[in-house]
Amino acid sequence: MKRLRQLLLLGLCLLTTATLLSACVNHQKSSANPRVTVTFWHGMTGANKTTLNKLIHDFNQSQTKYKVVGRSQGNFSNLQQKITAAAKSKTLPTIAQTTYTNVPDYVAGGFVTSFDPYLSQSTLSDIYPAFLQANKYHGKYYTLPFSKSARVLFYNQDLLKQEGLSLPQTWGDIQKMGPALKAKGLTTMVFDQSYDAELDGLVAQSGGHLYPLNGKVTLDHKQTVAATHVIWDMLQNKTATTAGNDGYGSTKFFAGKTLFYSGSSAGISVMQASTPKGMHWATAPLPSYHGKQATAISCNDIALFKSASTAQRKGGAAFVKFLMRKKQTIYWAEKTGYVPLVKSAQKNKGYHQYLAKNPTAKAAVGSLDFGFQDATFPGYYQSRLALLKTIDAMTTEQVSPEKALSHLQTQMTKIIKAAQ
Repeated sequence: MKRLRQLLLLGLCLLTTATLLSACVNHQKSSANPRVTVTFWHGMTGANKTTLNKLIHDFNQSQTKYKVVGRSQGNFSNLQQKITAAAKSKTLPTIAQTTYTNVPDYVAGGFVTSFDPYLSQSTLSDIYPAFLQANKYHGKYYTLPFSKSARVLFYNQDLLKQEGLSLPQTWGDIQKMGPALKAKGLTTMVFDQSYDAELDGLVAQSGGHLYPLNGKVTLDHKQTVAATHVIWDMLQNKTATTAGNDGYGSTKFFAGKTLFYSGSSAGISVMQASTPKGMHWATAPLPSYHGKQATAISCNDIALFKSASTAQRKGGAAFVKFLMRKKQTIYWAEKTGYVPLVKSAQKNKGYHQYLAKNPTAKAAVGSLDFGFQDATFPGYYQSRLALLKTIDAMTTEQVSPEKALSHLQTQMTKIIKAAQ
């Protein structure tokens, strides 16, 4: 019996030792191949941050090579400041939200790298061309699209019905409505504090370019001046107005005395939450001009930084490609109000059902086929500041488009030459 107990104890010890050794081997194996940490800085807050965290979690659960760690920087302004500071201190994340217009500065600073080694034609083929064209700089994809919105026309359904008017198809239709509505104490159109996005669209519809293309500034061309007069003339005769210091035209739109508001589709959820009781509004694509449709696409992209290790770059690229897939981009669009990045989303049954329940989202998605983004270039930031000051001068000081654009032509030409 004693001998039997000794054998049982020995067997138990051997089993325990084997189990411990096995655990040690497995632990060593796990420790030898840890997940690569991919840091992701972004500017999302509130519900959008929650949605993004869900996508990060889903990516981390979908594979075992990488772990994305998302870090909100509070807002986009803080985010860009932190990227600039981190570039100087060499503490950049793996990837970060940014705008593609920052890329020339990032390339000049030598701290951004392209996604090209990690892309295939199949990855890019389903993405709307307007996004990809803007993301290319010097033939390389230094950014890829993520949170995108389009300018759309918001209209007061009650006022439109009350006045017996049809939804305008052209900017000329809107201009013609002005005098009769003004006589009744109504305003035809309200813009945000700056109407640069609408002006950009009008100039594109006229066949011109508000920003330089291939280094050539064409602000003083006849068609650009004529397109600018469309908005300026309505502001002068007071059939249209701007938000002024309120920032967004939705405030005046909700006062119930304005038929139309041109704004970003990204603001739809905020507008829905702010709509006065009893008011009914809807959205439509922006009107055409000279028989052509065009709408400005805006918001953010994602950049990949050179300081990341090779493994981190691969992980960052894998995560961004994950975000651009149909399932994820539809989920992001439904939860946030941004538009889906891929054309196949419009053929998706589930997304069709979403649009049927949320018809205000249709205009932005329907505008993507004629959406556009301006090409970026060295000196873009300074050029944009000059443009915004010019628009302010036309709005508050009644400077004519001819004089304002001639001055801006000189300014922007100098900016471009200085940046080269």
